[in-house]
Amino acid sequence: MLGRGHGSVRIRLARLAVRAQRSRLAVRAQRARQARLAVLAALAPAVVLGVTGLTATVRADTVRNAQQPVLRALGAQRAWHLSTGRGVTVAVLDSGVDGRVADLSGSVTIGPDYAAGANPPGFHPPRLHGTYIASLIAGHGSGPGAADGAIGIAPHAHILSIRVLLEQSEPGFVLFNENAHYADTVTRGIRYAVAHGASVINMSLGESGPTREEEEAIGYAISHGVILVAAAGNNGTSGRRFTPYSYPASVPGVISVAAVTVGGRHASFSDHNASVVVSAPGVGVVGAGPDGDYLQGDGTSQASALVSGVAALIRARYPALPPELVARAIIEGTTHRPPGGYSTYTGFGEANADSALRAAASLAPRLRAGGADPAVRVGGAMARAPIKIVHRDRGLIVSWGAAALIGALGFVAALAVLAIMIRRGTRERRPSASAAGTPPTGRPFFPM
Repeated sequence: MLGRGHGSVRIRLARLAVRAQRSRLAVRAQRARQARLAVLAALAPAVVLGVTGLTATVRADTVRNAQQPVLRALGAQRAWHLSTGRGVTVAVLDSGVDGRVADLSGSVTIGPDYAAGANPPGFHPPRLHGTYIASLIAGHGSGPGAADGAIGIAPHAHILSIRVLLEQSEPGFVLFNENAHYADTVTRGIRYAVAHGASVINMSLGESGPTREEEEAIGYAISHGVILVAAAGNNGTSGRRFTPYSYPASVPGVISVAAVTVGGRHASFSDHNASVVVSAPGVGVVGAGPDGDYLQGDGTSQASALVSGVAALIRARYPALPPELVARAIIEGTTHRPPGGYSTYTGFGEANADSALRAAASLAPRLRAGGADPAVRVGGAMARAPIKIVHRDRGLIVSWGAAALIGALGFVAALAVLAIMIRRGTRERRPSASAAGTPPTGRPFFPM
């Protein structure tokens, strides 16, 4: 159930008894509706807190104005001269996307619902969080010239919606969390996305530990050239020096994204640990929701979506660039870099779409020429070269090993004999206390 009223509504979520994440999302209707809240981080327990949103009388073009601080922070306007994400499919593993929303119309393919059966028959999911996240990635605006409404970082990218979780407002939420039948929804979602042409997978979700099947699915996706981006988590207010790791963000190969303000400062709620790769705006981010609503909220979910948009821009411009080099381009293009080059709070810095595209431009020719860093290159001549087999004589290895062992034992024995001889010689040269004319003291006495 979604809270309604003039103020904010506080909602507590739960997911498979995993650790808490906090997230905030405020909703203001475009059509003079009362405020309502939505789920933000849906795969982990969360506290959803209302924050300042758009007024009930806002126009769609005011939404675009409200987006400008985030778009400027990401260098989106400059990046769009190089790429808008055309031809790239971004899979959104979330609570579902409403493709009828004006700002997403014609850009959404509805995939499977792996949460099906948890809700009572006839219930229509709100798809609030998933729609909001999708609009941050690929919203194309609405109205004349698409100048109104919400625009995403990759406005010409295509969205593949795969429903892998329920929002707290749904009646089947508890059943979904407790029933083992739904334990592998993310795994199934990743594999479906790869099989159906996704170049980027966004996962604005998290839990306390991965399953082996989930890790294998991530490896499968990366091996097929798919870029995976996930929210680092919203448990930064725990007071700990390092927050617990959140998954799938912490699985190697996934770009884990922390949240910052539009000024590049770490958001207090954002997780901080060694999994964080980069950061992106996650405070006061405006996007589209179902039924003509526009949402404003805080969280690493938003930051993850924005970086997924950046990845889509790169993949559209340089389709042959493998996931590890896309990640490298995003890292090399960061702004607000922390002292020393890396921080567990903001990673290598704040993602910037324009700079990332320019970094990718320098990597792409090296990849074509076979000159990419072997430590990060996948495929190419090195991967296709025949494997050299070295034959080793087991008998010879055993013989040399035995000789080395005997030599080592002899060396140790020689050291022991030498130590005994030195000790005896010292005692023979040492005068007694009475011979030195000094009364015995009970301690060794050595001439000065």
